[in-house]
Amino acid sequence: MSEQDRGPSARRRLADERARDQARERRRRWLVVVLGAVAVAAVVVAVTVVAVSRNGGDGPLGDDYSGPLAPTARVEYGAVAMAQPGVAGPVLEIYEDFQCPACKALEKRLGGTLKQLAAEGEARVVYRPFQLFQQEPLMSNSRRAANAAACIPVDEWVPYHDRLFAGQPPEGDTGFTPENLIKWAADLGVTDPAFAACVNGNQKIDLVEKASAAAGRAGVDSTPYLALNGEKVDGDALGSPDELRRAVAQAGGGTPPSPGGTRSDGRADGSAGVHGRVRS
Repeated sequence: MSEQDRGPSARRRLADERARDQARERRRRWLVVVLGAVAVAAVVVAVTVVAVSRNGGDGPLGDDYSGPLAPTARVEYGAVAMAQPGVAGPVLEIYEDFQCPACKALEKRLGGTLKQLAAEGEARVVYRPFQLFQQEPLMSNSRRAANAAACIPVDEWVPYHDRLFAGQPPEGDTGFTPENLIKWAADLGVTDPAFAACVNGNQKIDLVEKASAAAGRAGVDSTPYLALNGEKVDGDALGSPDELRRAVAQAGGGTPPSPGGTRSDGRADGSAGVHGRVRS
């Protein structure tokens, strides 16, 4: 091959090499950008997880209310009404599934306010647990927990309700085992063998199924579902104890609390602040 023939080939090889170098540099810069974005995203996720953990994760349920509870009574399909004698309304109904993380979040945010409204004679609160989930293992978790709630003596129902939410298994995990359900009741002083037999034998599952059917007839298509005098509660009343109290007072013809948690009659509201947003 002549020198003239080799010249263009050498130039082409040099040009090709420069093109490959430029491509490698572009890829390197692209990776720097992508990895930087991934790092930023990881920080954002970490911050978000910390924020969720602080505002809606583990911790006391019932927005820190520790006052007295109104008397409880069984009503239809294993539901439980909590109210002072003679108080028939306004009526707050909570449709919930013990496996539902959003129900747990609602309990953390408003559970204490619901208890306090009943204790003060401001409302009749009706808990209506049922089975929402239709896929495993969530469905069986939900059924076992709802059955156990129907088995527990009514005087211990509210603390057991709170304990079920505190022990809620992560979505996708099998949980609410009979052993745990029986132990949690024993921790509350319920050691009657009849309760253990009720849990192990799913003796109240017919009530769970009837409660689920009743929830469907009531138009409940997601959890948590909070109703006030039969009308679904949404908006600010789902996110703020003060707003929920205001809605209840207006429904009952009473005086809503003034801003800052103090009622217009001078009594302290006592409700806690907002812990986060609920998902439907």
